[in-house]
Amino acid sequence: MRTRSGSARSAARGRLGAGLVEVPPVPRVDPATAVLADPQVPESDRFCGKCDKPVGRGQAGVPGRTSGFCPHCGTRYSFVPRLRAGDLVGGQYEVAGALAHGGLGWIYLATDRAVNKRWVVLKGLIDTGDPDALAAALAERRFLAEVDHPNIVKIHNFTEHADADGEPVGYIVMAYVGGTSLKQILRAYRAETQRYLPPAQAIAYVLEMLPALGYLHARGWAYCDFKPDNVMQTEERLELIDLGAVIAMDDRTSPIYGTLGYQAPEIAETGPTVATEIYTAGRTLAVLMMRVPSVDGKLGPIPGPDTEPLLAEHDSLHRFLQRSTDPDPLARFASMSEMADQLTGVLREVLATGDGIPRPGMSSQFGPARAVFGIDSVTPEPAALITGLPAPLVDPGDSGAALLATTDAATPAELEQALTAGLRAVVTGAGESVEIPLRLVRAELEAGDAAAALNRLAALDAELEFDWRPVWYRAQAALLTGDYSAAAADFESVYAALPGEPAPKLALAAALELGAEAGGSANAFALSRVSALYDVVWRTDHTFLSAAFGAARLRRISGDRTGAVAVLDQVDRTSSMFTEARVSAVETLLTHRDPADLDEALLRRTGERVDQLRLDSRKRTAQVRMFVLEAALNWIRSGQQPSTPGKLLDVEFTEQGVRTGLERCLRTLAREADDMWTRFVLVDQANSVRPRTTL
Repeated sequence: MRTRSGSARSAARGRLGAGLVEVPPVPRVDPATAVLADPQVPESDRFCGKCDKPVGRGQAGVPGRTSGFCPHCGTRYSFVPRLRAGDLVGGQYEVAGALAHGGLGWIYLATDRAVNKRWVVLKGLIDTGDPDALAAALAERRFLAEVDHPNIVKIHNFTEHADADGEPVGYIVMAYVGGTSLKQILRAYRAETQRYLPPAQAIAYVLEMLPALGYLHARGWAYCDFKPDNVMQTEERLELIDLGAVIAMDDRTSPIYGTLGYQAPEIAETGPTVATEIYTAGRTLAVLMMRVPSVDGKLGPIPGPDTEPLLAEHDSLHRFLQRSTDPDPLARFASMSEMADQLTGVLREVLATGDGIPRPGMSSQFGPARAVFGIDSVTPEPAALITGLPAPLVDPGDSGAALLATTDAATPAELEQALTAGLRAVVTGAGESVEIPLRLVRAELEAGDAAAALNRLAALDAELEFDWRPVWYRAQAALLTGDYSAAAADFESVYAALPGEPAPKLALAAALELGAEAGGSANAFALSRVSALYDVVWRTDHTFLSAAFGAARLRRISGDRTGAVAVLDQVDRTSSMFTEARVSAVETLLTHRDPADLDEALLRRTGERVDQLRLDSRKRTAQVRMFVLEAALNWIRSGQQPSTPGKLLDVEFTEQGVRTGLERCLRTLAREADDMWTRFVLVDQANSVRPRTTL
């Protein structure tokens, strides 16, 4: 399912992950202390640069050779640094020593004699006799001179230096980034805590680097080897280093370098694409925050929620990783920008789950919630659900976008008339637009005509085959026809495509709740999932008031009245639904409750709640006061009496006083009734409840 790319977000200074996460700063490493005293490549890390099979391994206690020929393919290998301290490369760069061994060879620290002895890094090759390796170096020189991004290491120059055998060796000259790689940060954190990085921190790291990858993609380049080893943190800044694998996406002849376990499975056939880059970013995120078991010496599949507690806790994160690393390249995110949008939404959920503080954010796919549904402690009606859910945003690049922005018609007939008249005044036509027919689909659904909506969707099948919006509207049509399982399945698909969006989760929760109620399968397992979906939406963004009422409703169904009220009490005083939430809280505490479960303190607290409300009519005031007074009367009639004298809702807290209050409420409702028969019934009820007097 395809989605539309959103805009990239910029982080606040000193914080990463769209400005949401403050990560521990990493001090800048003094270059003089960064040089390896004894530069060696561990035997476990020695692999042939051509066939990727182990080389230089010891046997029977005898250390392996650091140079030689691959026993599998005969390619020459060497893990011995070519440069030594004091060597002058290109007549300009004085070597201080080796820093590390990368995928394409040793990396050295040097000073630039021509520019104030600034520190630079020289990156060499594993084997200058390997034509693929030499070609990769030349490709670096061609591409990387143009790179200018704050999160990508700066390339200064490309130079050559003859080795001990007189063979020319190419070197990239890069800025020195005196920090710590994410691999080192992860290793240190694990050594200290025996855990992987907190998910918010790991997400923040990856989010910070996605724009850098997107920058390369916009210029037709692929990084190819994104992994924790190749991201460096210095103080509060991250940079992409080791650009040895960068390649033009349209290059079908140069070798592709990368790391098994991070590389997309199709890259050998397709070459580097945005989809293969998405895959490496998803794998990198997983490695930073959870154990990814090795299979045959390389990273295996990402675990699922059945074995990884982190993914069991954060379902959206699991969905994000699933889409990022989907075996089908077309099923992955369409761009780094889109990936960043969804990952930012997931991050907001992770943070809100951690500390209970909402992290609302603007969506690049949906507008705001349009109405609140499910207020009256009952499962929402499908029609209310359709008109209340957020609507997909109109693509501003669509030929019909401007016309739709000037149209406020609501019904399908009104819309068609307005759009037809408008189309006569513009050059573009309805046939060029997908937003105009989609808006008409939405109008049919809001009018309750599922068949008409489906007919319009059928005409868009070919054009929007992989788009999520027809699936979204098809789910709403299924709601109208009562096919709640089909609706839930379609909403589930949209959720999988947009794991960082709250709207699909809210829609899925409501569809599952409707299905459970209609099928009589309101078991604990089904309702626990519904509750979890409502919870994550409300916890993350308090503008989704339907999620608050849904979360409270599910708690009440499970018998957790206190929990339900706690959710309702989170509705902000400035919200249009504040009073409704407080009324619902009173109803939740008192209605359908055995008098034995009540006590004086609860009745007095609910009375105080009602006293504090500013209701909009005498009728509504009477209805709400009756919740408290009816519960109080039942409690007293069960043989209980208040321990202290006093009033409850301005009547004496006695049986006579409570009956007097109930009689007043019923007579008020009778006066406000719209029809005679309702008025008669209410008057009869008032007469039956009024206190009896003796002469």
